[in-house]
Amino acid sequence: MNTQRNRRGFEEHVFESRHLKLNELREEARDLRNIYLPNDFDNACPRPEFQLSHLKHDTDRDGLCGIWRDNGFKSPYGGSLVWWSLAVKPDDITSAERRLLETTYPDRTEEQVQMQQSFLGKFATSPAFSELSRLGSYRFTCPLEEVLEAYSQQFCSGAQPVMRVFKTVLYKKKVMYVVLVHSPVSDELLSDRPLLTDDPNSVCSYRGGCFIWRPESMCGTHKYRLVRRPGERRVEVEEVAPRLRFCVWDQVAVALHVDRQVLNFDSYRLRQNLKYCKRANPSIVEYNRFDEYPHAEQIVQILWPNYPSPLERAEEPGRIQHNDTFMEH
Repeated sequence: MNTQRNRRGFEEHVFESRHLKLNELREEARDLRNIYLPNDFDNACPRPEFQLSHLKHDTDRDGLCGIWRDNGFKSPYGGSLVWWSLAVKPDDITSAERRLLETTYPDRTEEQVQMQQSFLGKFATSPAFSELSRLGSYRFTCPLEEVLEAYSQQFCSGAQPVMRVFKTVLYKKKVMYVVLVHSPVSDELLSDRPLLTDDPNSVCSYRGGCFIWRPESMCGTHKYRLVRRPGERRVEVEEVAPRLRFCVWDQVAVALHVDRQVLNFDSYRLRQNLKYCKRANPSIVEYNRFDEYPHAEQIVQILWPNYPSPLERAEEPGRIQHNDTFMEH
């Protein structure tokens, strides 16, 4: 484990070349005495499998203008990586809930299927599932297949990109699992990182054009627990306490190795994939890095004057975030 401060000043504990589950993190990071790595929620939380086909890239006004200018994405700090995270859509939550129920109770009757109430949305409340942004007012959400195809053509001479287990990063209240994507040309340089395999026990894998994510802490504030009713072949959600209890939340980031080059996209396609996001509270970047919607719409209209539709808003479902719930530091 290496401890360092990132460029935003947040302390991070880095475990290279591994994706550590929460029980492994508790053991590896026991000297940190992180009170947000508890062990009493493990059996109370659902363990779904998300099959995700989209990536998202959040940025501020300066980043937006740079992406427009370059017709694509590069590291704004002279580095070699472009960072994305997995985008979870409402349909992804519904599908994951269905798979979890089919696995838990494969012999349910049609009546039992109809009687089962939706439950996974009560747990999918961390920033990993949010339409709010912690990094700026502008979000590009792109199909994973489109991103990998562009990367293949521009950096791999048409070959398949290589995916590796890059690292696990532990913050005070967040665990980030990073997948590295690189060209086969860089294979020797980066071969010290394990390949990302289709391991059913891993936190993250890749299969059939989707990232498979198996989160262990979907909410970060444990207000509910999952109760299984085997005799009735259903599950219920119960409130566990009148006050919120905090725990780390986890997410998957995808780092594309571009070696100070630009991952290019068609300008019109970039605009199609762009939405406006409200600011999360708290955010990672300063308040003045966010724009109100009228200003954001004006900026986007200047950059893409011929686009026929107004800037779409990423609408956040009605749920409450508490000011200190999801802080990284």
